[in-house]
Amino acid sequence: MNLKSLLFSSDEKTVRVLRRVLSDLEVEIEHCLTATEAIRQITRQRFEGIIVDVLNHEEASGVLQAAKAAPVNKRALAIVLVESALGMKGGFGMGAHFVLHKPFTVERAKASFRAVRALMKRERRVQMRVPVQVPVECYGADRYRAKTLDLCEGGMAIQFSARVPKETLLRFALELPGTNQTLEIYGEVAWEGTNDHAGVRFNNASDEQRNLLRAWLKSQIPDFEQDDPPVVCRVTDLSCGGCYLATSSPFPRGTRVTIALKTAQGEARAKAFVLVAHPEFGMGAEFLQNTPEQTEQAQRLVEALNSIEDASPEVQVDPEGLETSPESSQLISTSAAAGAKDDLVELFRNKFQVSVETFLKQLREQRESPRAATAR
Repeated sequence: MNLKSLLFSSDEKTVRVLRRVLSDLEVEIEHCLTATEAIRQITRQRFEGIIVDVLNHEEASGVLQAAKAAPVNKRALAIVLVESALGMKGGFGMGAHFVLHKPFTVERAKASFRAVRALMKRERRVQMRVPVQVPVECYGADRYRAKTLDLCEGGMAIQFSARVPKETLLRFALELPGTNQTLEIYGEVAWEGTNDHAGVRFNNASDEQRNLLRAWLKSQIPDFEQDDPPVVCRVTDLSCGGCYLATSSPFPRGTRVTIALKTAQGEARAKAFVLVAHPEFGMGAEFLQNTPEQTEQAQRLVEALNSIEDASPEVQVDPEGLETSPESSQLISTSAAAGAKDDLVELFRNKFQVSVETFLKQLREQRESPRAATAR
């Protein structure tokens, strides 16, 4: 099943470059010359990516807003192509996940879209739902009973049998059909429908929980799609709260990732969240530390990176999914919530909209300061 992207652009050179790049990456293009045509297509079919060339700011914004309003495309990856005058701030202000500066060559575009494709595949797989009805126990302030209507890697649709819980965060327990294994996982009620129906989004799933659910889904879906290989990056800056990763194929801001370091002693892994992305240069990610397990994983990774003599150690980065709102409160780490100041993470959070040159200059100044010298 090929990935599909909508491209709204009337720039012949841009269209020609992207047709070649996306064809090589096995991504189909639905090309629209006008905003009216693009909006019509967005309401009629699903796309993994919405690519908008900002030749007219009002029209481009209208297309992106239409995509977010369309239920079938509200989670599509939004890529905005801008001239240098508009800059990253203007692109992010329009609601983009990723901002690319024009003009770009085939190789530049391919490097950027390689990571975009990996995330598109991951997002599509996360949303692949398996219709299934099994009993669910829900635990909050009280105990509730329900049954699943469908199940996917990111959550499930359920129907409550009697009382509907007032709290949104619950612990769920269900036995996966065809196995003797029970999935116990936390989730939040993301939406409420009619007839006691609700949608649940899983929260802070452990590796064990994800692997269990993923293995079951794989057994249920004949054409289960494999992920792209991990992106290889080099760690140039490191703190207890996050790191900057040099790569020509960064993942967009808002991407949840797993960072893995392989050493002779074994492998250290940690969950992280991309706060800033610079095409061709790299990305800044904050370690997720919402649970004791996540905090321990982050600490192990930092210790493992600090123990390596290489000043810029190599790691592998896998996308886990995309957050519709990068400012989502559930993604603020416990260290940030407790008020612990981390200069590197603060730079990611507050300077993601500045130009690449300005950001890299501030990153270099921070790296060379006496205070940062003790971080590694």
